[in-house]
Amino acid sequence: MSINRMIPDESPRPALRLCEPSEICDNEAARPPAPGHGRGGFTVPAQPEWDTPVQFVKGVGPKRAEALAAEGIHTAGDLLLYAPFRYEDRAAFRRIAELQEGETACIFGRIIASASRSTARVRMKLFELVVRDDSAAVNVIFFNQPYLRNVFHDGQYVVLFGRAERDTYTRSFRLQLRNPEYEIVADDEERTIHVGRVVPVYRKLGPLTGRQLRALLYPVAAGMAAAPDPLPEALATRLGLCSRLAALREIHSPAVDAAEPAARAAALAALNAGASPAHRRMIFEEFFLLQTGLQFMHQGRRRVAKPHRIAVTDAIRDTVRQALPFKPTAAQKRVIKEIVADMTSPWPMHRLLQGDVGSGKTIVAAQAILVAAGNGCQAALMAPTEILAEQHHAVLTRLLAHTGYAVELLTSSRPAAEKEAALRRIAAGETPVVVGTHAVIQKDVDFRRLALAIIDEQHRFGVRQRAELMRKGQNPDILVMTATPIPRTLALTVYGDLSLSVIDEMPAGRVPVRTLLLEGERDLPKAYDIIRREIAAGNQAFVIYPLIEESEKVDLKHALAAHRRLSEDVFPGVCVGLLHGRLPEAERMAVMEAFRRGEVRVLVSTTVIEVGVDIPDATVMMVEHAERFGLSQLHQLRGRIGRSTKPGWCLLVAHDCKTDEARRRLDVMVQTTDGFRIAEEDLAIRGPGEVSGTRQSGVLNFRFGSLIHHRELLELARVEAAAFVARAMAEPAGAEMALLQQIRRDWADRFGLVLVG
Repeated sequence: MSINRMIPDESPRPALRLCEPSEICDNEAARPPAPGHGRGGFTVPAQPEWDTPVQFVKGVGPKRAEALAAEGIHTAGDLLLYAPFRYEDRAAFRRIAELQEGETACIFGRIIASASRSTARVRMKLFELVVRDDSAAVNVIFFNQPYLRNVFHDGQYVVLFGRAERDTYTRSFRLQLRNPEYEIVADDEERTIHVGRVVPVYRKLGPLTGRQLRALLYPVAAGMAAAPDPLPEALATRLGLCSRLAALREIHSPAVDAAEPAARAAALAALNAGASPAHRRMIFEEFFLLQTGLQFMHQGRRRVAKPHRIAVTDAIRDTVRQALPFKPTAAQKRVIKEIVADMTSPWPMHRLLQGDVGSGKTIVAAQAILVAAGNGCQAALMAPTEILAEQHHAVLTRLLAHTGYAVELLTSSRPAAEKEAALRRIAAGETPVVVGTHAVIQKDVDFRRLALAIIDEQHRFGVRQRAELMRKGQNPDILVMTATPIPRTLALTVYGDLSLSVIDEMPAGRVPVRTLLLEGERDLPKAYDIIRREIAAGNQAFVIYPLIEESEKVDLKHALAAHRRLSEDVFPGVCVGLLHGRLPEAERMAVMEAFRRGEVRVLVSTTVIEVGVDIPDATVMMVEHAERFGLSQLHQLRGRIGRSTKPGWCLLVAHDCKTDEARRRLDVMVQTTDGFRIAEEDLAIRGPGEVSGTRQSGVLNFRFGSLIHHRELLELARVEAAAFVARAMAEPAGAEMALLQQIRRDWADRFGLVLVG
């Protein structure tokens, strides 16, 4: 019988009392033991304590505990620190008869019918309910959740929260609720968890859904008697911050008592913006602990002197001047002065060098290398790709040709015999300059006197890889370079009190690249005409595709097919090359060399050329399916052209801009070529971890804070952390030093990025 034909019942409803959902425990065996009967000798408290192992939290058990451990959740306290990502007001109940299409509402009623069925066309399993209150009945539909037939039963009272939409499946076009949040009503429980209040919404954590997490966290937050508070009491009092436990209780179970709609809306907005007193307390805590740790680590580095001493003599200055191919910009002069000052100090340099694509970072690095080599020391430059390593090797070989300093190239593709000979020269100190990829940090690479380690495109390396390069010397000077500008707020957060140098000026004579946004197939002829004109003028072009081969899952143009089409149909008689990551290294190098010599006029490529390719005659960068690329990627790609006095074109071809975010990225690229403005926009769109490449390190995985929305708290935390560490170092007190040691111990992994640049 169709559920739509079931006759509703008019029975009255009981007083509103909600129970915890029955599905919290997977099975009976997974339920925690009774209080006082733990496993392995652990006594389980009636209410969880901060350090209670998470498996003994009601509703977890061994299997879920194992999965949660993989997510970094080991204790009840760890669970409490898992923050909701938004809040919903589910307190205002609507009568079913008053529901409006498109409205998200909370209703209360009795199940009068239920049924399961499958759809033949799309093979979807549906579970349906009819729920009635004293005004009307409404259909409720759940997709592909057949287990719900064991959860819901006729006659049960339920609270539902969801969006009212028209029924298009049966073509009745009546209002229905699709996949709503639900809670079953019982007579023996008086609290609501999922509805009837302002409800926290959680992202899935391991095997636990947001609903299951809410059911776990509600009683944990309410029952926790105490929580360790890492903020100094005097600091919290002075800043008017509530306790950690009070903040966490409010975050997981916010008390929004205002009845007036505008007041409730304001309270809800504050919660979702992280602007509530509870959120601000936890945000400040996160920022303060991070900044304190960074300051502490920085002070620790200052206590370990480097064994080598660097001095700048007149002879070194002459050597540097002879190596420069052109007069440096004012920004380059300022930056090299900062770097040399660090190198000549007794403490190891830890400096981040930021510069937009084409700003001349390699020239700055070359000067630092000459200073190290001039003092009888070795320098190593590590790049993320063989293409980029080879380019650095060629540039440094050319710049240092008059000095007599040998520049060695270490890559995985180098023949074994040549590599072994190179390793002997490096170990003996005969080679002062080494350029390479990950091969530089292999176990068989030994330096005699490594004094300067340079890491190019730092976001392409992992923490361990950067640390390995540091260990090749004894407290070497570290210079980290990036062509992806990082907003100041982000840089100060990631790198703490590390020195920051910025090349904010482009070399003279550079002509800005003109960027055009083109609409798919319609505008392709326009793009091809621009490329033809540039080729006729003796210039070259890149054509970038996101895939190598055709994908069945994603309908994108692919480089292999495009190469054939462009060669045969679009640019007949023009030499069109193909470059992608699956080509053997020797073949990739051959293609790039042909492109450098001008034999290849159009290079079809994937993003393998994103960094490190410098072709002065390349004046066109055409990016197919530009909507699929991030801002940072697009900016890096555009940076491959306009590297001479010739004007350049960046043609962004968008085929399917379905999201506002994608359109926003492309609009930003059209509006500006300023890398730092682009970085700010990228930060706002994608988040800090993706922009800086630090997601892997964990430094920026804030639970509560946002670098975009809470910058004033970050600045306050930096000021307070600096003062706290200064006091602790000058007049060590037990509590303060204990906190510093705890931060160093608990946050060691998060500071790995900082320690290695």
